[in-house]
Amino acid sequence: MRCNQRWCCMIGLFLITSVCVSQPCQRDPFLDLVQYRSFLYFWELTNPQNGLTPDRSPTYTFCSIAAVGFGLSSYLVAVERQWIGRAEAAERVLTTLRFFWNAAQGTDPAKCTGYQGFFYHFLDMQTGLRYANVELSSIDTTLLMAGILSVATYFDQDNPVEYEIRVLADELYRRMNWTWFCVRPNLVSMGWHPETGFLGHDWQGYNEGMILYILGLGSPTHPLPKEAWESWCNTYIRQEFQHQTYIQFAPLFGHQYSHIWIDFRGIQDDYMQQKQSDYFQNSRAAVYANRSYCISNPQGWQGYSDRIWGLTACDGPADKILLIHGKIREFHTYWARGASTQEICDDGTIAPTAAGGSIPFAPEICIPALKAMYEQYGTRIFGAYGFYDAFNLTYPQEANGWFDQDYLGIDQGPIVLMIENYTTEFLWSLMKKNPYIKQGLQKAGFRGGWLDSK
Repeated sequence: MRCNQRWCCMIGLFLITSVCVSQPCQRDPFLDLVQYRSFLYFWELTNPQNGLTPDRSPTYTFCSIAAVGFGLSSYLVAVERQWIGRAEAAERVLTTLRFFWNAAQGTDPAKCTGYQGFFYHFLDMQTGLRYANVELSSIDTTLLMAGILSVATYFDQDNPVEYEIRVLADELYRRMNWTWFCVRPNLVSMGWHPETGFLGHDWQGYNEGMILYILGLGSPTHPLPKEAWESWCNTYIRQEFQHQTYIQFAPLFGHQYSHIWIDFRGIQDDYMQQKQSDYFQNSRAAVYANRSYCISNPQGWQGYSDRIWGLTACDGPADKILLIHGKIREFHTYWARGASTQEICDDGTIAPTAAGGSIPFAPEICIPALKAMYEQYGTRIFGAYGFYDAFNLTYPQEANGWFDQDYLGIDQGPIVLMIENYTTEFLWSLMKKNPYIKQGLQKAGFRGGWLDSK
């Protein structure tokens, strides 16, 4: 079943001026259009034979397992929005889970898809085997698993397909050997190569790894030690930047990903209780700081304004150093752009997912940003699968600046899911029912709010 395209005719550009973070909001035709187009990336481009989602398109590359996780959760949104039927979504989900459950696990890099319950960062779209020499990725497997746990929680009906979804999802989560990945005291390594062993860096706060530790702590089979959360928090750097005080991490994706599946409003660990805040407010401050930096525009890039802003990991125009109007300018392709007290990674490239994936935190500035990009740049920035990944108005080697021609799964996913959390709180409400999420949060010391309610 495919949706019709009548949404193109329904678009209305209404300026959102009020903050709506405590209760579901009325639907906005513009957000509906963005969300629907972004969802189509996963529904139309995923390989129906194995459930693998491409890292990007139309450039043909490989599967991103994190994009698969975003895609699994996006199918649930689509069922709720009546874009697809529950049965066809369940069949796609079951195909995906069967692939990951049956894919070979082992140390032979040429014949395996994963090891110790984790999976390689990128996979061949057809065979599902390890792509090139990429690492066994702890964080990308976590994002895949967040999507898997979401479908396990959603498909609760008493029929063979939905029963198998629940069984496979549970077995996939239970198979993950978190203790194996904890090679240094209480911290999880970023990855492992069959040729050289574990990477030398661990997941330390603050970044997208928050959900990694929560799922690791919640494991009923191979859990992380309870001290892992304290070790994670001990590496936080909380400072003031652009008149906002929050835990520093420069790219906005690190302030988004964990919040896609977990509602952090009103729940606190020891760290946040001491700061009289929570992680949702922390992300809100990060979004405002990101926008303020872009407004101040200390490097003088073209196009930055109070409505054209957003720095995060994304595509870029080129890896080049150019002399422009007497000033040396350095540009990059894919790069973790962002601004904080710890680093400034800014080459004039704006990513719509920075605002789109942050809508629940600060809708009053994020929605106008998306609308401004759509209004000003039209089809140069918006196409069949929603917003193209990024644009750079300073880059001089293309007329009127550089606009990406690719969509990225890990950037389309947060747009789909965070629009839904903002509008209906659907995914947040769903994941509150998942016992592993709740157990992981409680082991990390979170309390209050919805965690204390029966």
